[in-house]
Amino acid sequence: MPRSIFPHRHIAAVFAAICIAVTTSGYAQNSQGPQPVPLPPPIVAPVDTPYPGMVSLVVDATGVNNRVFNVHETIPIKGRKLTLLYPEWLPGTHSPSNPVVELAGLLVTANGKRISWLRDPVNMYAFHIDAPQGATSLDIDFQFLAPLDPKRGRISSKFADVTWNSVLLYPAGYFSRDVKFEAAIRLPDGWKFACALDVKSQNGNLVQFKETTLNTLIDSPLYAGAHFKRLDLSTGPDNPVYLDVFADKPADLEITPEELQYHKNLVIEAQKLFNSRHYDHYDFLFSVSDIVSGKGLEHHQSSEDGLRANYFTDWSAGVSGRALLPHEYTHSWNGKFRRPADLWTPNFNVPMRNSLLWVYEGLTDYYGNVLTARSGMRTPEQARDVFAQIAASFEISPGRTWRSLEDTTLQPIITSHGSVPEAWPTWQRSYDYYPESDLVWLDADTKIRELSDGKKSLDDFAKLFFGIDNRSYITVPFTFDDLVKALNTVQPFDWAGFFRARVHEVNPSVPEEGFTRGGYRLVYNDTEPEWLKKAENVGGASFATSLGFSIKSESGPGSSPGSLNNVWWDSVAFKAGLTPDMQLQAVNDQKYTAAGLREAILAAEKSKEPIKLLLKRGDEFVTVSLDYHSGMRYPHLERVATTPDRLDAILAPAK
Repeated sequence: MPRSIFPHRHIAAVFAAICIAVTTSGYAQNSQGPQPVPLPPPIVAPVDTPYPGMVSLVVDATGVNNRVFNVHETIPIKGRKLTLLYPEWLPGTHSPSNPVVELAGLLVTANGKRISWLRDPVNMYAFHIDAPQGATSLDIDFQFLAPLDPKRGRISSKFADVTWNSVLLYPAGYFSRDVKFEAAIRLPDGWKFACALDVKSQNGNLVQFKETTLNTLIDSPLYAGAHFKRLDLSTGPDNPVYLDVFADKPADLEITPEELQYHKNLVIEAQKLFNSRHYDHYDFLFSVSDIVSGKGLEHHQSSEDGLRANYFTDWSAGVSGRALLPHEYTHSWNGKFRRPADLWTPNFNVPMRNSLLWVYEGLTDYYGNVLTARSGMRTPEQARDVFAQIAASFEISPGRTWRSLEDTTLQPIITSHGSVPEAWPTWQRSYDYYPESDLVWLDADTKIRELSDGKKSLDDFAKLFFGIDNRSYITVPFTFDDLVKALNTVQPFDWAGFFRARVHEVNPSVPEEGFTRGGYRLVYNDTEPEWLKKAENVGGASFATSLGFSIKSESGPGSSPGSLNNVWWDSVAFKAGLTPDMQLQAVNDQKYTAAGLREAILAAEKSKEPIKLLLKRGDEFVTVSLDYHSGMRYPHLERVATTPDRLDAILAPAK
């Protein structure tokens, strides 16, 4: 052994001895530094016992012009100490998405005298109150300050989306189903409203609703506005369903008989699919507007929906967004009635867990697209184009090489449901549990059809799993094992392994087996679908499958002509240095237009010349040359005659 090792061992031994001596001395003990202040006691956990008394809630929504709602609550109390909670975790958003910063002017009184409140130093959504001796109720007043921009707050001078979770406080320590509320709202003069809650009385512009529970109240938002039309979509007196439409102007409410029939068909096809219902009546609360933003949020007996003002008046332009209503309607069964067990929480301030969002949202997204086709809201060709676009988006998005589909179900919490935008969503993966699950469930559907020789399908699973307890409104939680068991009841197979490979594990391969087993294959060409041309006339433009970037709609937030919306990771544009914060100014020395860029891409297909782009980032101008010659590459599904046509059978109206 080399002699030089021994001195090092000697030094190490001496150093160790010194360390031991130091750690036993007073110097070592003092070097630990400050100790943390103990955390305050946790907020009392909710228990399943009735809250004593009824909470009275009155919301004055007449201040729509300045986006301020005044709130008054009377909360009965028993004892002196009380903690009030502002709802934080909202079903459907899968995240702590209710901003407490919008609550202001909090005033608490008892017996006519003002009393102090203390916000919890750890939980910003909790307010501690020590009531005076003998007080039996508290009067609570505050303002809800909606965002001034109607694109963010969905409140304008002609319309308001009133979410009860924004305008109430409730007592901690109870399940939300055990706290009773009696709610009322004062609307601007002349406004109409729609809501799933039952009306107790209406006196002028003051609407009083019947007593209900806190969880039902928050699950029953209200739309109100100056321009309103109610359309009856009911399949009969035992299944009342309504499309409650609010618009910027009366002309946008006009609907053709054909369009109305498509929406009626949606209800018919959903009933055939699930063979049940879990609501007294269902209301699509639907805004068609270019002033307030779009929206899609599910509730048990209603949904908050919003699309562009031309939804009815330019029907052919809205193909891409046509699945919104079918998606949210499907949630009445999948998500509201049957819900993943870790997404059910006792109240709105207990954190949710999202491990089965690929079922809650993913299966809903699949059936949303299927029902859109079955109802006639999309033609079969349009429906196939949409599935082709979904698959193509993953072929050019490399995030699947490092992140599993299951891990993306945590994205709403990671980003606080979009308040922290991703710079590179095609690498970070964003909310892929929606579109990728379309492909996974199409794979499962065609697999069942193949194994059963066409005698069974995923529709049989839908009836078995979501069609139980007809007309019951009580949520039935489910686990992964429950899902696998039901699928095996329909068609025996290794479903646990099927989903482990596609959902739980990192799987770089795009799940396109549903296409090949369904009788189609994914192809690309320069032929742009007619419906996509119409969509680009009113929105942005996508060059994702060619150059690797998309352009924002000029009416979108923070956009101006040529503003990049997204740049695909590792694409031609990415490698040339394009980033999503740029604006495209010119193409081959000509001012940018979507049509001009398409022409340049098609011309480069027959040329060796690069495509020259002039871009702007802040005050800096950047010129890049893209050596790209492969055309527009629009995705399509091409029929393979040697395989049974299972996909078209899936998209066809139910028999």
